[in-house]
Amino acid sequence: MSVYIPAMLTEGEYLAFERISEQKHEYYDGIIVAQAGGSAAHNRITMNALNSLYNQLINRPCTVYSSDMRVKVPRKNSYVYPDGVVVCGEERYDDTGDTTLLNPIVIIEVLSPSTERHDRGKKFEWYRTIESLEEYVLIAQETQRIDHFRRQSTSLWTFTSIGAEEAQLYLASIDCTLILNAIYHNI
Repeated sequence: MSVYIPAMLTEGEYLAFERISEQKHEYYDGIIVAQAGGSAAHNRITMNALNSLYNQLINRPCTVYSSDMRVKVPRKNSYVYPDGVVVCGEERYDDTGDTTLLNPIVIIEVLSPSTERHDRGKKFEWYRTIESLEEYVLIAQETQRIDHFRRQSTSLWTFTSIGAEEAQLYLASIDCTLILNAIYHNI
């Protein structure tokens, strides 16, 4: 569960605070939100998905990052920590160093009861403003289901949902396939 911290901070104050904090916080135009740790199932699902992508991308100019990589959403003056991020080609960072990625091509969120509404709603609204983003993947934690949004144009995204155990999800932007029963292995 996320914890809201009752203080308005500037972007610079947030980044300075985050550098010394022992916990990760997301930043939403002045408001910071502490990020709670995930369950064992959340962590297994995340690692299964990221390991699958890493193995498929190992000899290509793409990098897979875990939730420790912060992503900036410039048009919304926000900083977030997705569960997974893929960037291909030259990685671009903001001026604070190599801790905040500017050009993700794929963002993955593993849903939990406390974050699902936010991940599907406001967070996806913000993510859609990132020009480099081509695919957004939502992996359910309480049932075997992956929802996938793919950018078709500036304002059009297509939606796919898979749920059968043998189902596969193809991520065209990175030419990778997520296999549902592998994502949920050992859950």
